[in-house]
Amino acid sequence: MASMMFTDCSSSTAAARLLPLSRSRLHSDCSSIFIRRFVGPHPMGTNSLRTILTVHSSSSSHVIKATFSAESSAKVIDGKAVAEKIRDEITAEVSRMKDEIGVVPGLAVILVGDRKDSATYVRNKKKACDSVGITSFEARLPEDSSEQEVLKFISGYNEDPSVHGILVQLPLPSHMNEQNILNAVSIEKDVDGFHPLNIGRLAMRGRDPLFVPCTPKGCIELLHRYGIDIKGKRAVVIGRSNIVGMPAALLLQSEDATVSIVHSRTKNPENIIKQADIIIAAVGQPNMVRGSWIKPGAVVIDVGINPVEDAKSRRGYRLVGDVCYEEARKVASAITPVPGGVGPMTIAMLLSNTLSSAKRAHNFQ
Repeated sequence: MASMMFTDCSSSTAAARLLPLSRSRLHSDCSSIFIRRFVGPHPMGTNSLRTILTVHSSSSSHVIKATFSAESSAKVIDGKAVAEKIRDEITAEVSRMKDEIGVVPGLAVILVGDRKDSATYVRNKKKACDSVGITSFEARLPEDSSEQEVLKFISGYNEDPSVHGILVQLPLPSHMNEQNILNAVSIEKDVDGFHPLNIGRLAMRGRDPLFVPCTPKGCIELLHRYGIDIKGKRAVVIGRSNIVGMPAALLLQSEDATVSIVHSRTKNPENIIKQADIIIAAVGQPNMVRGSWIKPGAVVIDVGINPVEDAKSRRGYRLVGDVCYEEARKVASAITPVPGGVGPMTIAMLLSNTLSSAKRAHNFQ
């Protein structure tokens, strides 16, 4: 009777696990059969699944080996490449606008305090503006500034015709009322899409918002650019924040998807996620969504960007998403990587919203 052993060796560990499979006879003179599967770098440089079938014959001394190679089935949704293409399109439109009517779109950013991460985000937004020809304005206020001082800057930018978009960098210091400050931004310049009137219009059928929040808009744009149908599909959004989860669900619904939202109080979330054709994960929990939670062939958009300890990294950590990428890519039909997926799209959508605002203000088609 032939014996069969299954060796599964993942790319993250050097140890192999031997899993016994049901006995079967492939040929009458076979005394033992071993199937070894290795997941790891392919000699050609791609991640692949390699299967080596070894048959030991009791009647002869020869060994037969057959090697098969098949790449992972999930298509990588390259947010970085899409964002670069969008920036090229914006650059061309900004140039055309300047040549035809002499107007250059302008984006103003207000930063309160000296948080290093916020300062980095603001610096990156300025670089992005410069790269496409959008004029950037910046107001930096100390941590102990009053709410009225911030509102004064917002009022000035609201009245400035050279400013077409206003962004207040969050989070604000704890002594400030975030809602009051965000509501003070003119709806016509709310390029972050957080004004309650913009969110209200997004929620209502037939009421298009002037702006859509940048990260959810980037998620939907990736689906469009990769030709992924949304209409009639079952979509699950993981997370219900005002910044990503809730507007993402509204956008999917506006595209005629059947939408469910999974949140911290949802019981048995994996059962709901397993039904999804499209998953948008925005919960801020590293590797929360396992491969076993995903329906084969589903599309996964991973918004999460979470630092986890990694002694091998020069920084001592690496960035991972809310979805366990190594597991999910073996099940999904398409997936965004982290980093390089949704992240680059957020700033691209901010630039797009600023351009749209300038066009609207000057009735430029």
